[in-house]
Amino acid sequence: MIDHWRRLDVTVRDLAFGLLLAGLALIPAFGGYGTQVGNLPTRPMDALAFVVVAVECLPLAVRRRWPAGCLALVSAGFAADQLWGYHTVSGSALPIALLSAAAYLERYRWTTVTVASTAYVPLAVALAARGSTEGWTGFVTFYFALALAWGVGAWLRQSRAAEADRRRHVAESTRTAERTRIARELHDVVTHHVTAMVVQTEAARYLTAAPERLDETLTAITDTGRLAIADLRQLLDLLNPDHGAERLPVGSLRDLVGQTRRAGQPVEFTETGSPAAGGGAEAVVYRVVQEALTNALKYAHGSRTEVRVCRGDVDISVEVATEEPKLSVASGSVENGGAPGGPVSVGGSGRGLAGLRARVGALGGEFTAGDRDGGGFVVRARIPSERSS
Repeated sequence: MIDHWRRLDVTVRDLAFGLLLAGLALIPAFGGYGTQVGNLPTRPMDALAFVVVAVECLPLAVRRRWPAGCLALVSAGFAADQLWGYHTVSGSALPIALLSAAAYLERYRWTTVTVASTAYVPLAVALAARGSTEGWTGFVTFYFALALAWGVGAWLRQSRAAEADRRRHVAESTRTAERTRIARELHDVVTHHVTAMVVQTEAARYLTAAPERLDETLTAITDTGRLAIADLRQLLDLLNPDHGAERLPVGSLRDLVGQTRRAGQPVEFTETGSPAAGGGAEAVVYRVVQEALTNALKYAHGSRTEVRVCRGDVDISVEVATEEPKLSVASGSVENGGAPGGPVSVGGSGRGLAGLRARVGALGGEFTAGDRDGGGFVVRARIPSERSS
């Protein structure tokens, strides 16, 4: 019932309130409880009273859509009500119209205040001329009561504007966070595969004299490209509003390590504990290892890399350590099985490590990345296990 009422047009809902107020004004029992300004003798209800009540109450139907017109009509009806001495309950429509004008009027608010205040003066003078015993103190007091109604409407308007600004700020923050998340996903999905393809392609240039190795390298490039396309499709499915998945599907760590090895990076992989199926923590573990291996391919291609993942009941610890690349003075090539012709330089934006820190921090974990003792680079992460939650 309430939902049905809320779905009605605002004019219909406001009209219902106006009709209720008019009905109360026409009930004889409420005849002596109306608004009185001027203390003029009460006039009995007659046919003209119905017109006055209608002019006071019915314009409330448009108090939100045309607040200025509503206020003008209600004010005219209120003046007639007081000058002719009906003093009906419908006089309560005036403060409601004032409040609505202050709350919903988009333009000329100060002009409306000036005109309404000016119009009040001749009403007070006319009531005094008809023998009112109110006195100027009473007229001024009533004016300030009406001003209070306007002030309440102005406060409601400001509150509504502040709430709209807050919602707009929340929406902008949400969009920014979503763009950041999408950028992070694209970085994680694309960078690793593209880096591997660049490294493999650069190495293939020096394998023309070894057809078998060249064929293996080209096959690895093709497989890497297919994996990149598959991951991009998964990401697009995730970004589809009709898609129900909450987390990006990820491959196994062994597949990731195997792909990195095919790109020419010697990787030692140690994994203890079984991963939780479809867990958010496992997705972050995968991204940490993926980004660390991507950086190893970029900046220390051919250097020995160790990947350790240990899953406990409380947390999951991840460590990816890469030795410092060693250049041969004679040839300028990288030792430890590096690509012929020297290391491959693939530019980085620094977005990856910052994204990992945000991912791990969002789960309440810890993340560090930096130089390690004895040379090289190490990435460490401690991620709370979902088994402990």
